[in-house]
Amino acid sequence: MRNSTLGKLRAYWLGCGVLTLSSFVKDFQYSKAHQTRVNSLAVGLQQAGAFAACFVVWPVADKLGRKKTLMISSAIFCIGAIIETVNTHSMAAFYVGRVVAGIGLGAASVVVPMFSSEMAPKELRGQIGSFFQLFYTFGMMSLPFPGSRLTVSGIFTSYWVDYAVLKCLPATAQQWQMPIGLQLVPAGLLGLGMFTLKESTRWLTKKGRHNEAWESLKWIRADESQATIDEMEEIRMGVEMEQRATEGLRPKELLERSNLTRLLTSAAVFTAQQATGATAFAYFGPQYFKLLVGGGSKDLLLTAIFGAIKVAACLFFVLFLSDRLNRRTVLIAGAAFMAACQITTAAVVKNKPAPGEGKVTSSGIATVALIYLFVVAYNLSWGPLPWPYVSEIFPTRIREIGIAIGVSSQWLFNFIFSLTTPYMITNLGWGTFLLWGLFDAVIAVLTFFFLKETRGLSLEEISHNDFGRIVDVKGVEEVEDLNVDGGRK
Repeated sequence: MRNSTLGKLRAYWLGCGVLTLSSFVKDFQYSKAHQTRVNSLAVGLQQAGAFAACFVVWPVADKLGRKKTLMISSAIFCIGAIIETVNTHSMAAFYVGRVVAGIGLGAASVVVPMFSSEMAPKELRGQIGSFFQLFYTFGMMSLPFPGSRLTVSGIFTSYWVDYAVLKCLPATAQQWQMPIGLQLVPAGLLGLGMFTLKESTRWLTKKGRHNEAWESLKWIRADESQATIDEMEEIRMGVEMEQRATEGLRPKELLERSNLTRLLTSAAVFTAQQATGATAFAYFGPQYFKLLVGGGSKDLLLTAIFGAIKVAACLFFVLFLSDRLNRRTVLIAGAAFMAACQITTAAVVKNKPAPGEGKVTSSGIATVALIYLFVVAYNLSWGPLPWPYVSEIFPTRIREIGIAIGVSSQWLFNFIFSLTTPYMITNLGWGTFLLWGLFDAVIAVLTFFFLKETRGLSLEEISHNDFGRIVDVKGVEEVEDLNVDGGRK
């Protein structure tokens, strides 16, 4: 939103702390023997709802527009959050709330990067797209553009709220209801805040509403100079070229080589984002830190510090690095560094396991430092960059489907790792760190060989070139006209 939205208003509240509160266990009446299963389902079911929403939302966004779709997403999420917050004493009802909230969340996570990429100037598209990661990391999500920011429950906020209610509130229902119920405030503000935004310029152009498209572009650029006029003309040209190329979208178009390459790239990038292990740490921070330092109340504190470091790293990236470095280079370096941190952590934990509660050892301090370095690397690379990268590689013709497929793979593997991580922690112990490290190493290698650069290119240039070659889009248009009128190339 992870520019953004409701757009990952999520399981972090649960995985990182709420499920570890004794008041939650007491009210929902499950035994310690079932704790791993509850942790797995309570986090994973929201991801399952988000995954399903990805396949439904793109035709809705195409028909109703980005703005209305985000309003609907906000409303659906609020319904799910209300079901979660009410103390029903029923895990079944709680699980239903998770799925409903996930549907709203998944829909928003598709539309937000779509809306941002279509409205952002190419010089700032990487920075604005990276705000998606920053604001859900911080617990604040901006609506798709600067000047329309809303607070949204997120990772950093959730860590400290969980820690605060553990220390300050008695073990009653309010202790777990407060952090979950707080999601309603920013989610509601999101839906209302969309009234302050105009519809996507490219979507309006695609629908033939050219006057509204021009007004939208003038508004978002706060300018109507010749540069803005030229940009509007480029957008129209790009949309017209896509519409002339194929009349009527057919499923087989997705299997065309250029489209299929982009679809596979989109799915692979978001799969890799989840396979880094960073999301698993965000959901199950206390459980991971228990492996490193032996448990106790310091697990939540270490997790809260973990969240603060995430925010600082992501903020630094957005402000200083997002549009200054090549996307591909940053992704390769980030994955390689994360691999080194995770594999080293696995080696230390294997040879010097954490002692009992209350004991601080040099090996424990070292592994905590390695995990903090790991999350810094993630938020300088694979945390923020997949969102702008995937949103900008598709032509207008299949952008809705392409982003939906990419984000659906993110939610699919988010769901898979959410279900399996509690069992990995229980059964593999130090091997969990080794597994994530090996994944990161593979990601670095595959990124080196297969990803192409997109920084500095307009959406039209990326659409009509093979990702990395800059060709004059107007020149392409003139060539097409000559082919049609005169049969000449």
